[in-house]
Amino acid sequence: MDVRLLRCFVAVFEERAITAAAQRVFVSQPSLSAAIKQLESEMGVTLFRRHKRGVDLTDEAHQLYPLALQALGQMEKMSRLFDDASARLPLALGNFHDISPSHYARFLGHCTAAAPQLSLELLDHEDEQAQARVTLDVFKREDELFLPLWEEDYVLCVPKEHPLADRERVSIADLNDFNFIECVACEAHQQTLSLLASEGFSVNLVAKAQHKTQVRHLVSAGVGISFLPWGVLETADDLVQVALDAPRMFRRIGLTLHASDSGKPAQAALLGAAEAWGSHRA
Repeated sequence: MDVRLLRCFVAVFEERAITAAAQRVFVSQPSLSAAIKQLESEMGVTLFRRHKRGVDLTDEAHQLYPLALQALGQMEKMSRLFDDASARLPLALGNFHDISPSHYARFLGHCTAAAPQLSLELLDHEDEQAQARVTLDVFKREDELFLPLWEEDYVLCVPKEHPLADRERVSIADLNDFNFIECVACEAHQQTLSLLASEGFSVNLVAKAQHKTQVRHLVSAGVGISFLPWGVLETADDLVQVALDAPRMFRRIGLTLHASDSGKPAQAALLGAAEAWGSHRA
Protein backbone atom coordinates (compact mmCIF):
# COMPACT_ATOMS: atom_id res chain seq x y z
CA MET A 1 0.00 0.00 0.00
CA ASP A 2 1.21 3.47 -0.93
CA VAL A 3 2.22 5.34 2.22
CA ARG A 4 1.06 8.55 0.52
CA LEU A 5 -2.53 7.27 0.60
CA LEU A 6 -2.33 6.62 4.32
CA ARG A 7 -1.02 10.14 4.97
CA CYS A 8 -3.90 11.60 3.02
CA PHE A 9 -6.37 9.43 4.93
CA VAL A 10 -4.99 10.48 8.34
CA ALA A 11 -5.12 14.15 7.32
CA VAL A 12 -8.77 13.92 6.28
CA PHE A 13 -9.67 11.87 9.36
CA GLU A 14 -8.14 14.45 11.72
CA GLU A 15 -9.21 17.62 9.84
CA ARG A 16 -12.72 16.38 8.96
CA ALA A 17 -12.47 18.48 5.83
CA ILE A 18 -10.96 17.97 2.39
CA THR A 19 -9.73 21.57 1.99
CA ALA A 20 -7.87 21.68 5.32
CA ALA A 21 -6.44 18.19 4.78
CA ALA A 22 -5.16 19.12 1.31
CA GLN A 23 -3.39 22.16 2.72
CA ARG A 24 -1.88 20.03 5.49
CA VAL A 25 -0.30 17.49 3.14
CA PHE A 26 0.55 20.10 0.47
CA VAL A 27 -1.54 18.71 -2.37
CA SER A 28 -4.50 20.04 -4.34
CA GLN A 29 -8.07 19.15 -3.35
CA PRO A 30 -8.61 17.04 -6.49
CA SER A 31 -5.38 15.10 -5.81
CA LEU A 32 -6.43 14.45 -2.23
CA SER A 33 -9.91 13.32 -3.26
CA ALA A 34 -8.36 10.99 -5.85
CA ALA A 35 -6.03 9.53 -3.20
CA ILE A 36 -8.95 8.82 -0.83
CA LYS A 37 -10.96 7.21 -3.65
CA GLN A 38 -7.95 5.02 -4.56
CA LEU A 39 -7.55 3.92 -0.93
CA GLU A 40 -11.27 3.14 -0.62
CA SER A 41 -11.10 1.15 -3.86
CA GLU A 42 -8.07 -0.85 -2.71
CA MET A 43 -9.68 -1.63 0.65
CA GLY A 44 -13.20 -2.18 -0.73
CA VAL A 45 -14.85 0.09 1.84
CA THR A 46 -16.18 3.62 2.19
CA LEU A 47 -14.10 5.67 4.63
CA PHE A 48 -15.75 9.10 4.45
CA ARG A 49 -19.21 10.45 3.61
CA ARG A 50 -18.85 13.84 2.02
CA HIS A 51 -21.19 16.77 2.61
CA LYS A 52 -21.07 20.55 2.27
CA ARG A 53 -19.51 21.16 5.70
CA GLY A 54 -16.81 18.48 5.32
CA VAL A 55 -16.86 14.72 5.84
CA ASP A 56 -18.33 12.24 8.26
CA LEU A 57 -16.29 9.26 9.44
CA THR A 58 -17.48 5.73 8.83
CA ASP A 59 -16.94 2.82 11.19
CA GLU A 60 -14.32 1.54 8.74
CA ALA A 61 -12.44 4.83 9.02
CA HIS A 62 -12.40 4.53 12.81
CA GLN A 63 -11.02 0.99 12.49
CA LEU A 64 -8.37 1.99 9.98
CA TYR A 65 -7.16 5.15 11.75
CA PRO A 66 -5.08 3.57 14.60
CA LEU A 67 -3.59 1.04 12.19
CA ALA A 68 -2.69 3.82 9.76
CA LEU A 69 -0.97 5.79 12.53
CA GLN A 70 0.96 2.70 13.54
CA ALA A 71 2.01 1.96 9.96
CA LEU A 72 3.12 5.56 9.36
CA GLY A 73 5.08 5.50 12.60
CA GLN A 74 6.87 2.34 11.54
CA MET A 75 7.65 3.84 8.14
CA GLU A 76 9.10 6.92 9.86
CA LYS A 77 11.27 4.73 12.07
CA MET A 78 12.51 2.82 9.04
CA SER A 79 13.35 6.02 7.21
CA ARG A 80 15.49 7.15 10.16
CA LEU A 81 16.86 3.72 11.05
CA PHE A 82 20.37 4.38 9.78
CA ASP A 83 20.55 8.11 10.44
CA ASP A 84 22.48 7.59 13.68
CA ALA A 85 24.80 5.06 12.07
CA SER A 86 25.65 7.41 9.21
CA ALA A 87 26.33 10.20 11.71
CA ARG A 88 28.78 8.09 13.73
CA LEU A 89 32.42 9.12 13.72
CA PRO A 90 34.61 6.00 13.98
CA LEU A 91 38.03 6.62 15.53
CA ALA A 92 40.84 4.21 16.38
CA LEU A 93 42.39 5.28 19.68
CA GLY A 94 45.67 3.76 20.86
CA ASN A 95 46.61 3.82 24.51
CA PHE A 96 49.79 3.30 26.47
CA HIS A 97 49.31 0.23 28.65
CA ASP A 98 50.93 1.36 31.92
CA ILE A 99 48.72 4.31 32.85
CA SER A 100 46.09 4.90 35.53
CA PRO A 101 43.11 2.62 34.73
CA SER A 102 40.65 4.84 36.62
CA HIS A 103 41.78 8.06 34.96
CA TYR A 104 41.76 6.43 31.53
CA ALA A 105 38.25 5.06 32.08
CA ARG A 106 36.99 8.45 33.28
CA PHE A 107 38.57 10.13 30.26
CA LEU A 108 36.88 7.69 27.87
CA GLY A 109 33.56 8.19 29.66
CA HIS A 110 33.93 11.95 29.41
CA CYS A 111 34.74 11.79 25.68
CA THR A 112 31.80 9.55 24.79
CA ALA A 113 29.46 11.81 26.78
CA ALA A 114 30.88 15.04 25.34
CA ALA A 115 30.97 13.67 21.77
CA PRO A 116 28.34 10.89 21.59
CA GLN A 117 28.82 10.59 17.83
CA LEU A 118 32.30 9.13 18.42
CA SER A 119 32.58 5.37 17.89
CA LEU A 120 35.86 4.37 19.53
CA GLU A 121 37.99 1.36 18.70
CA LEU A 122 40.72 0.89 21.31
CA LEU A 123 44.09 -0.26 20.02
CA ASP A 124 47.56 -0.85 21.39
CA HIS A 125 49.80 2.18 21.88
CA GLU A 126 52.10 1.22 18.98
CA ASP A 127 49.41 0.13 16.51
CA GLU A 128 49.95 2.10 13.29
CA GLN A 129 46.20 2.08 12.64
CA ALA A 130 45.62 4.37 15.63
CA GLN A 131 44.36 7.82 14.57
CA ALA A 132 45.08 9.28 18.02
CA ARG A 133 46.80 8.04 21.18
CA VAL A 134 46.61 8.47 24.93
CA THR A 135 50.26 8.21 25.82
CA LEU A 136 53.26 9.76 27.56
CA ASP A 137 54.68 13.08 26.40
CA VAL A 138 58.01 11.40 25.69
CA PHE A 139 56.31 9.37 22.94
CA LYS A 140 55.01 12.42 21.09
CA ARG A 141 56.17 12.40 17.49
CA GLU A 142 57.44 15.42 15.60
CA ASP A 143 54.29 15.85 13.52
CA GLU A 144 51.90 15.37 16.42
CA LEU A 145 49.99 17.67 18.74
CA PHE A 146 50.13 16.88 22.45
CA LEU A 147 47.29 17.85 24.79
CA PRO A 148 48.12 17.14 28.49
CA LEU A 149 45.46 15.15 30.37
CA TRP A 150 46.96 14.30 33.78
CA GLU A 151 50.24 13.73 35.64
CA GLU A 152 51.37 10.78 37.74
CA ASP A 153 53.99 11.20 40.47
CA TYR A 154 56.53 8.48 41.13
CA VAL A 155 56.54 6.91 44.58
CA LEU A 156 58.65 4.22 46.20
CA CYS A 157 56.77 0.93 46.30
CA VAL A 158 57.73 -1.89 48.64
CA PRO A 159 56.11 -5.12 49.88
CA LYS A 160 54.14 -4.80 53.12
CA GLU A 161 56.76 -6.75 55.08
CA HIS A 162 59.69 -4.66 53.84
CA PRO A 163 61.75 -2.65 56.40
CA LEU A 164 60.76 0.62 54.66
CA ALA A 165 57.05 -0.17 54.61
CA ASP A 166 56.39 1.60 57.93
CA ARG A 167 58.11 4.82 56.88
CA GLU A 168 56.03 7.81 55.77
CA ARG A 169 58.95 9.26 53.84
CA VAL A 170 62.42 8.09 52.88
CA SER A 171 65.51 9.90 51.66
CA ILE A 172 67.90 8.87 48.94
CA ALA A 173 70.33 7.64 51.59
CA ASP A 174 67.68 5.25 52.96
CA LEU A 175 67.80 3.29 49.70
CA ASN A 176 71.46 2.40 50.10
CA ASP A 177 72.15 -1.32 49.55
CA PHE A 178 68.52 -2.36 49.10
CA ASN A 179 67.65 -4.66 46.20
CA PHE A 180 66.31 -2.49 43.40
CA ILE A 181 64.33 -3.35 40.26
CA GLU A 182 65.06 -1.16 37.27
CA CYS A 183 62.73 -0.20 34.45
CA VAL A 184 65.23 0.08 31.64
CA ALA A 185 63.43 2.73 29.59
CA CYS A 186 62.38 4.85 32.57
CA GLU A 187 63.91 8.32 32.96
CA ALA A 188 62.81 8.47 36.62
CA HIS A 189 64.77 5.32 37.40
CA GLN A 190 67.85 6.67 35.68
CA GLN A 191 67.42 9.91 37.61
CA THR A 192 67.24 8.00 40.91
CA LEU A 193 70.32 5.97 40.16
CA SER A 194 72.18 9.16 39.20
CA LEU A 195 71.14 10.81 42.47
CA LEU A 196 72.42 7.84 44.44
CA ALA A 197 75.69 7.78 42.57
CA SER A 198 76.21 11.53 43.05
CA GLU A 199 75.86 11.11 46.85
CA GLY A 200 78.16 8.12 47.00
CA PHE A 201 75.43 5.52 47.50
CA SER A 202 74.51 2.51 45.46
CA VAL A 203 71.68 0.02 45.13
CA ASN A 204 71.75 -3.64 44.27
CA LEU A 205 70.23 -3.96 40.80
CA VAL A 206 68.73 -7.43 41.05
CA ALA A 207 66.26 -7.34 38.12
CA LYS A 208 65.24 -5.32 35.09
CA ALA A 209 61.98 -4.97 33.16
CA GLN A 210 60.74 -3.17 30.09
CA HIS A 211 57.35 -2.10 31.43
CA LYS A 212 56.05 -0.64 34.68
CA THR A 213 53.54 -3.43 35.24
CA GLN A 214 56.37 -5.96 35.00
CA VAL A 215 58.29 -3.99 37.63
CA ARG A 216 55.23 -4.03 39.87
CA HIS A 217 54.97 -7.81 39.55
CA LEU A 218 58.62 -8.22 40.54
CA VAL A 219 58.13 -5.99 43.60
CA SER A 220 55.01 -7.99 44.55
CA ALA A 221 57.10 -11.16 44.26
CA GLY A 222 59.53 -9.78 46.84
CA VAL A 223 62.45 -9.53 44.41
CA GLY A 224 63.21 -5.93 45.36
CA ILE A 225 61.86 -2.38 45.60
CA SER A 226 61.36 0.25 42.91
CA PHE A 227 59.80 3.56 41.92
CA LEU A 228 56.53 3.51 40.04
CA PRO A 229 53.90 6.07 39.02
CA TRP A 230 50.87 6.00 41.29
CA GLY A 231 48.69 5.12 38.28
CA VAL A 232 50.39 1.73 37.96
CA LEU A 233 49.85 1.07 41.67
CA GLU A 234 46.11 1.75 41.82
CA THR A 235 45.25 -1.94 42.01
CA ALA A 236 48.39 -3.07 43.87
CA ASP A 237 46.85 -3.70 47.30
CA ASP A 238 49.78 -5.91 48.30
CA LEU A 239 52.28 -3.03 48.04
CA VAL A 240 52.98 0.03 50.19
CA GLN A 241 53.66 3.44 48.68
CA VAL A 242 56.28 5.61 50.39
CA ALA A 243 57.05 9.25 49.56
CA LEU A 244 60.63 10.16 48.65
CA ASP A 245 62.47 13.26 49.86
CA ALA A 246 64.01 14.15 46.51
CA PRO A 247 63.29 16.33 43.48
CA ARG A 248 59.84 15.58 42.10
CA MET A 249 59.68 12.75 39.59
CA PHE A 250 56.54 12.47 37.50
CA ARG A 251 55.27 11.64 34.06
CA ARG A 252 52.74 13.47 31.93
CA ILE A 253 49.96 11.62 30.08
CA GLY A 254 48.19 13.29 27.19
CA LEU A 255 46.38 12.95 23.90
CA THR A 256 48.48 12.93 20.73
CA LEU A 257 47.32 13.10 17.13
CA HIS A 258 48.75 14.20 13.82
CA ALA A 259 48.52 17.97 13.48
CA SER A 260 47.32 17.59 9.89
CA ASP A 261 44.39 15.44 11.10
CA SER A 262 43.14 17.82 13.78
CA GLY A 263 40.47 19.24 11.46
CA LYS A 264 38.97 15.87 10.49
CA PRO A 265 35.51 15.30 12.04
CA ALA A 266 36.38 12.39 14.35
CA GLN A 267 39.72 13.81 15.49
CA ALA A 268 38.21 17.27 15.97
CA ALA A 269 35.42 15.81 18.11
CA LEU A 270 37.94 13.91 20.26
CA LEU A 271 40.20 16.94 20.53
CA GLY A 272 37.29 19.13 21.63
CA ALA A 273 36.27 16.60 24.28
CA ALA A 274 39.87 16.35 25.52
CA GLU A 275 40.15 20.14 25.77
CA ALA A 276 36.93 20.22 27.79
CA TRP A 277 38.33 17.48 30.04
CA GLY A 278 41.48 19.54 30.64
CA SER A 279 39.58 22.72 31.45
CA HIS A 280 37.24 20.82 33.77
CA ARG A 281 40.12 19.25 35.69
CA ALA A 282 41.93 22.60 35.88
